[in-house]
Amino acid sequence: MKGFWSKLAVTLSSSALLLLGTATADAYSPHQKAWEANHPVHVKPSATHSYQYGLNPAQVRHAYGLDKLSQTGAGQTIAIVDAYGSPTIQNDLQVFNNQFNLPPANLQVVYPNGKPRKTDPGWALETSMDVEWAHAIAPDAKILLVVAPSASITDLLAAIDYATSHGAQVVSNSWGGSEFSSESSYNSHFSHPGVTYFASSGDSGAGVSWPASSPYVVSVGGTTLNVDPSGNYLSESAWSGSGGGLSAYVSRPAYQDVVSQLVGASRGNPDIAFDADPNTGVAVYDTTRYQGQSGWYVVGGTSLSAPAWAAIVALADQSRNTPLSSNETLNALYSLGSGSNYQTYFHDILSGDNSGYNAGSGYDLVTGWGSPIANQLVPALAQY
Repeated sequence: MKGFWSKLAVTLSSSALLLLGTATADAYSPHQKAWEANHPVHVKPSATHSYQYGLNPAQVRHAYGLDKLSQTGAGQTIAIVDAYGSPTIQNDLQVFNNQFNLPPANLQVVYPNGKPRKTDPGWALETSMDVEWAHAIAPDAKILLVVAPSASITDLLAAIDYATSHGAQVVSNSWGGSEFSSESSYNSHFSHPGVTYFASSGDSGAGVSWPASSPYVVSVGGTTLNVDPSGNYLSESAWSGSGGGLSAYVSRPAYQDVVSQLVGASRGNPDIAFDADPNTGVAVYDTTRYQGQSGWYVVGGTSLSAPAWAAIVALADQSRNTPLSSNETLNALYSLGSGSNYQTYFHDILSGDNSGYNAGSGYDLVTGWGSPIANQLVPALAQY
């Protein structure tokens, strides 16, 4: 298995620069750790130390209709699974909350397989983004940050299993890697009653990654979101980096029968999308020094999309007697998306491509069904 990577697009100041962590392994055995992620980072060597750039929570919440909802995630647990974590996450989250007048967060950090032996600056920035933006969208939800001691498949799956068995209703995985022939043997890690699993679709354009390719995982792609200073939604197009395409190993699941003409016999990715273009990225605070810099960053990538959607489904779960499972969430998304009123629930992304597939009306292999109109979609999911 080759090409395991965490996806993180970062803009510093007003520039759009992609940060993509990549790891490779000469061979992979499912019974041992064969490799760990590394981060060949390409990023402008500067960072602002006061908030100047990037969309803030109020703008994003308004753009997607989240500010029209009464749900806040109360009583829900959002699990964030990351490798290496961040030694400064508690302080960074507090500064983020103070900057944007968010309520204090209920954050629990756990290390089920032991603490990492090193700090990885790229994963630390990933961790800050995941935690801060899950909290921004579902401010009263508990955030369970499950830190894997490495980016090996063994450690990351162990972290997912811990989240599943310790009360998470939604689990966000802002990472992925190349598909491999035995990937379906891991589906059991993502198929549990009352838990929905999310994964980033990728930041390298056309192509499919695992675990987003699993039929039990909600695959989240990326868009370019344009808003005015107040956060009013202006337009949205497919982000060129959004991963998407047809799985090489996974057959079309039943919920994708409604898009069979597009995906054929294969599992199509992604299922839905969210803002991911670093040009229209969000503000993230991180003081784990990266290339000698720390402070406020502007961050994008489908790494943002996954925790954002996890928080949205947590809002829906708040109104349900029992939380949604992955299968229920996926069935609901495809049922709503294929209905005659699908533009009630999704911003249909009609323009843009990922250098392999074009966005278009209805479902497409760049943005799935599109981005959320949360004030309509969350109540619909709650009733599913």
